[in-house]
Amino acid sequence: MIARTKKLLSYLFKLAIVALAFWFIYHRIIKNSDNLERFHNLVANISHNKVLITMVLVVLLMLLNWLLESLKWWHLTRILAPMSVWLAIESVFCGLTWAVFTPNRIGEYGGRVMFLPNRKRIHGVFAMAVGSFGQNVITNVLGAGASVWFLFSYIHLNAWLMAGITVVALVFMGLMVTFYFNIKWMVSLLNSIKFLKKFHRFFDIMGKYRAAELLSIMWFCLARFFVFTFQYYLVIHLLIPEIPLFEMALVMFVFFFIQSALPSLDVLDIGVRSLTATTLFGYITNQSIAVVVSVSLIYIINLIIPAILGSVFVFKLKFFDRTA
Repeated sequence: MIARTKKLLSYLFKLAIVALAFWFIYHRIIKNSDNLERFHNLVANISHNKVLITMVLVVLLMLLNWLLESLKWWHLTRILAPMSVWLAIESVFCGLTWAVFTPNRIGEYGGRVMFLPNRKRIHGVFAMAVGSFGQNVITNVLGAGASVWFLFSYIHLNAWLMAGITVVALVFMGLMVTFYFNIKWMVSLLNSIKFLKKFHRFFDIMGKYRAAELLSIMWFCLARFFVFTFQYYLVIHLLIPEIPLFEMALVMFVFFFIQSALPSLDVLDIGVRSLTATTLFGYITNQSIAVVVSVSLIYIINLIIPAILGSVFVFKLKFFDRTA
């Protein structure tokens, strides 16, 4: 009963965040006549050809983004059950279909590992965890660094407090990188916990990745990070061309950093993303609606469209496959 209550409270908390986000967006941004007028004047001067070219580029970058993720997944599974690159692509898109309606995209794990042999599926969850950890390292390291710049440039904290935050950020960044390339430490910690020892054969999967393999995975993560950063740049530059590239990129890094830490339900996540983005971009532009439109477009292109495409591959799953 306690577990069910905690789960219910967790869902209510997440839904409350989403509801507040949508309320804020409607009352402070969409309902604001000044915002609407500024946005109308902004889009009135954009040519249809420029919009078309930008959207085509963003869609192509979406495909590149998930191709890179598929190659990373293919690389991760080689020590478990080698699969073709195409099968890796199918599993990634199928995972996105599962992810879109599950909390914190947890269904993505289930969708992907179903393409592995039955006896390797649990192992696949831990292999995928390594890839997710690598992506989080990139997001957190670059995001923490950008957050220091953001606080220094716009919040203007006390010098000593700023120095303390900078030191904490540097230590945090160093620890993230160190733990990633020494993931065996985490495996040893998990194996030392008495009630988890029986799962050691699954934890040990994470420890099988050597430094060279982890570095290769990290390159995929870094490439993906800059691909979807460039997607945001294209859309935001289309709508708000006066924002300098440097400031836009660093604010995006902070946005990704904060977004990765927030609880979410992907199907409703657009409200939380929009609220976070408008708050951060409010320091460099007054075009709130343009920011909401940009974030919404990227969300739809990067997550909703791939989830729809992935639904085709769901029918290929073998839920009761008993092969080794």
